[in-house]
Amino acid sequence: MSLRFYLELVAQRVADFCFMLIPRRQPSIAVLRECRIVSHRGEHDNRRVRENTMAAFGAAVAAGVWGIEFDLRWTRDLHPVVIHDPTTGRVFDADLTIAELGLEELRRQIPEIPTLSEVVAAYGGNTHLMVELKPDQLGEDVLKSARLAEIFSPLAAESDYHFIALQPDLFELVEFAGKTSCLLVAELQIEECSRQVIEQDYGGLCGQYLLLSDRLVRLHRARGQKLGTGFPTSRYCFYRELNRGIDWIFTDDAVKLEAIRARLLREE
Repeated sequence: MSLRFYLELVAQRVADFCFMLIPRRQPSIAVLRECRIVSHRGEHDNRRVRENTMAAFGAAVAAGVWGIEFDLRWTRDLHPVVIHDPTTGRVFDADLTIAELGLEELRRQIPEIPTLSEVVAAYGGNTHLMVELKPDQLGEDVLKSARLAEIFSPLAAESDYHFIALQPDLFELVEFAGKTSCLLVAELQIEECSRQVIEQDYGGLCGQYLLLSDRLVRLHRARGQKLGTGFPTSRYCFYRELNRGIDWIFTDDAVKLEAIRARLLREE
């Protein structure tokens, strides 16, 4: 773990704790009904249930969560698979490099890693798919784009899925879906990402909830672009994001937040 990553993680947890203690106005019933919770890599703890697996996605969907977010990487023989890291060591027992293995060998060694086709077949059309594109050095972008277009052909862009990325050049792979299905994700450079979203007319902007200011929310709202924030963990932080008009809540606590939403709706 890098020092920068560690410091960002500590800062986020401190912020989460502070927001957890600050009471917020309960969102209206209309807002709660329109709430779009996205399970970040599925419902996982990386002990009993690993991230980005069918078990993690199934747990989120069974709890009524609206969407699932997952990461896309390519095997050596150019099959898209669902895993966040370029290697398997952090999540799985074996330390392998995805881009150095063919699909058959990868599935033989770690069958828990799903293919993109399996995830789309299981959840496409009934759960919204937020697909994060990851960079690699494999090339063959024309072939990759054709394979993605074929996999997503039964679904409707925006209605059934969006593509998200930290690097705008990755959206060249998914031109078949149109720019409005593409969401740029900011890390710390949110002003620059906001500018690119406006200039390129992407579908929206996503970022850490503390960085996505109310001014940026108003700016993109006025242009008809959508907004997503991560990663609320508490009830009051959840309320804050809904009350300021955030479209998508990306969270590692999707099942918990969905239960809060469902309870509030039942009480009405």
